[in-house]
Amino acid sequence: MPKESLEDCLQTGHYARKQLFSRNRILQWSHRSRFEMARRMVEPYAGGRLLDYGCGDGTFLAMVHDFFPRATGAEIDRARVEECRTRLLSFPAINFTLTSDLARPEHAGAYDVVLCTEVLEHCLDSAVDAALEDFSRTVSPTGTVIISVPVEIGPALALKHLVRTIAAWQGLGDYEHREKYSFAEFRMMLTANDRTQIERPIYSSSIAPDVDLKHHGHKGFNWRILESKIRRRLAIRKIYFSPLDGAGRWFASQIWFVCSPLSRFNNDRFSSRVDNVVGLE
Repeated sequence: MPKESLEDCLQTGHYARKQLFSRNRILQWSHRSRFEMARRMVEPYAGGRLLDYGCGDGTFLAMVHDFFPRATGAEIDRARVEECRTRLLSFPAINFTLTSDLARPEHAGAYDVVLCTEVLEHCLDSAVDAALEDFSRTVSPTGTVIISVPVEIGPALALKHLVRTIAAWQGLGDYEHREKYSFAEFRMMLTANDRTQIERPIYSSSIAPDVDLKHHGHKGFNWRILESKIRRRLAIRKIYFSPLDGAGRWFASQIWFVCSPLSRFNNDRFSSRVDNVVGLE
């Protein structure tokens, strides 16, 4: 597909329209950098089968259609799945399914790379456990799981709070309804360790006439607590920070976990192809 057609397609997506093409240059750069990072992360597995877990409007799958002849996007919302199928008809190699359907036998060990970006921070604890179980079940025995979540602790939180405040002043997206911290909460998250927790608001979104999805925003998310959950299900091979990996955890916007099935980690034939991705270190 020509670049012009791809750009036109992306702009019709609800997420891409608000973020990748945002009028706020900082937000646009931040979100585009994240997608570019994800593209570099999956490039070593080009030609395999990709699962984008929590694919949203399908933006990333469209952006990597040249790498993956077979790709699947999974979402919890049936209406979102149907919208993606209709909007991305011009990408016949991409199919979409409900996350609940990943329990079917045809998905077991079917994917060479499972990607989940900016999803788990919104999940309640039980949903995080269910997602990690899905990753372990759907990735192939020699496959890779890549998980990214935002950094919402330390100095990065202060910087993000400033950017979100400016975006709210500009009336962009939903930033005017952003979550707010008390002074004590903000101080705790600025100095958070791997046990720091504050109360996280729970929201409800209707995804069907009789189904309400419970979820979190960003407030109170601590990636260090998630890391311990991941380690119980998967072997973490590498951790990267973006958009500037050299800045480390203190000023990064996202953290990326590159994982393998636990059963594979001690195999002598273990491959660490992702370690050599250009531009990550």
